[in-house]
Amino acid sequence: MSVGQQNGGTANQGQRASGGADQPADLNALKEDVSQVADVALERGRQFVHSARAQATGYVDQRKDDLAQSVADLANALREASKPFEDRPNIRAFVDNAAEGLEQLADTVRERSVAEIYADVEDVLRRRPAAVAVATLAAGFLISRFIRASADNLRVADAQRRRAGGGGVRPSSGSATRSATVRI
Repeated sequence: MSVGQQNGGTANQGQRASGGADQPADLNALKEDVSQVADVALERGRQFVHSARAQATGYVDQRKDDLAQSVADLANALREASKPFEDRPNIRAFVDNAAEGLEQLADTVRERSVAEIYADVEDVLRRRPAAVAVATLAAGFLISRFIRASADNLRVADAQRRRAGGGGVRPSSGSATRSATVRI
């Protein structure tokens, strides 16, 4: 080692041991710098979160309006679909009540904020957990039936397409023999 490095190391050790005058000032300056950097980072983080929240709220509000319009359109379509049942007042009344309920839902969605709607949904979930569980199971059952029916329809359509086109993989003579044997 060189003499300068030995003296520098000895001087630093001496300051540490004796609690030199420069150490607390350097430490305080370092603490202040770190505190300033943390404050800037915290403020930028808050600005980012605020900006992201504003963008998300704007997007959700736009989607909320689209949802309200879709529900109102569904109510109108329901009313139109019930016109053939004008001679059956019970069916017509049922469909009109359903359409009116959908229109009220659309108005509620338009008038209320996303936060209010979320609070209402959360309140219902807390007050009636059994009803929510039953509704969730029913929705899952209906969705699974829909998926199964769609898959069956796709298989039937694929089989019809293969028959109509005459294309596809032709069975080998061995598989034809097996299928003939199975048929007998």
